[in-house]
Amino acid sequence: MNTHYQIEGTPNSPVLVFSNSLGTDLSMWDAVVPLLLPYFRILRYDTRGLGKSDVTSDPYTMAQLGQDVIDLIDELGFEKVHFCGLSMGGQIGQWLGIHHGGRLNKLVLCNTAAKIGTPQAWNDRIQFIQKEGLQAIWAGSQKVWFREVFAQENPVLMSQLERMFLQNKVLGYAHCCGAIRDADFRSDLEKVDTATLVITGDEDPATTVADAEWMVEKIPNSQLAVLAARHIPSIEQAEAFAETLIDFLVGKTTLDKGMHVRRTVLGDAHVDQASQNINAFNEDFQSFISHYAWGEIWTRPGLTKPNRSLITLAMMIALNRKAEFKMHVKAAIHNGVTVAEIKEVILQSGVYCGLPAANEAYHSAQAVFKENGIDF
Repeated sequence: MNTHYQIEGTPNSPVLVFSNSLGTDLSMWDAVVPLLLPYFRILRYDTRGLGKSDVTSDPYTMAQLGQDVIDLIDELGFEKVHFCGLSMGGQIGQWLGIHHGGRLNKLVLCNTAAKIGTPQAWNDRIQFIQKEGLQAIWAGSQKVWFREVFAQENPVLMSQLERMFLQNKVLGYAHCCGAIRDADFRSDLEKVDTATLVITGDEDPATTVADAEWMVEKIPNSQLAVLAARHIPSIEQAEAFAETLIDFLVGKTTLDKGMHVRRTVLGDAHVDQASQNINAFNEDFQSFISHYAWGEIWTRPGLTKPNRSLITLAMMIALNRKAEFKMHVKAAIHNGVTVAEIKEVILQSGVYCGLPAANEAYHSAQAVFKENGIDF
């Protein structure tokens, strides 16, 4: 089975997996991904039968869709991940939490329920689309997904989502409906021992606030967040949705966020050493670095972390800050910057900062490469 997926973000960041809802593909996360990339390496994929993933012929089960996730992260070499699934993706997340909690750092279940709808309703939908096609249910789906005012104010987006919806194959959509129809986790949610956030929309007509509250009652280590939205808040309330995820997965304070990003860029060993060296004389400065530099600047989505690394290297060359330059060469590698890109930055600095500065940078960079076993 070929699963279509996309990975973004720096290799030293924790992995966050996104699982899409019925009728959508991985593009449903487009608005939130840029806001989360300062913190995570993001893996999103198209569920079997939807988007560009294979439409296999036999009926699907939620266990099969969950195993697809395990197979994918195994293929990519990820031992543990954060997982965020919405609606059908949230049911996949429930299955993972029940059966593969050891593979999860934290779990986010969005606009979902332990049991969604009735068998008759799902059978009726399957029969209807097999006869009339997906176009016949688009208008109704849009009303479930978004508040009317949001749809009216975003006609271009609605057109894009309609094209996404109609690109799905009826067979794949129907098989996903069958998996949701047969899924029932009401007697198993107490087995989820992963820290869990349940998100819903205050106007979600498909998976209601009451459904979310019931899940929180059953999952031992869980909490609830309600956003002003219907069924897909990752699109309708992208900024609030991203902020809710960051608060749960990283921490609510600027210090929490700064320390998280600082560790992903500089590495645990460096940050642990810096923390051990904190004393009464330098503690205010260390707090300033973590809050301002790492918590407020490096967390901004306007530049990618690799680009921030390249800019920082250029400035360290210009200012002749050898120790900081070497530290940020290593940080740049953590951020996915290549040796070739570092070479180009040093060459550029030779033009604008002078040949002695570039020569010193070459020696310093090579020393870092040798110390860390990096082929150059």
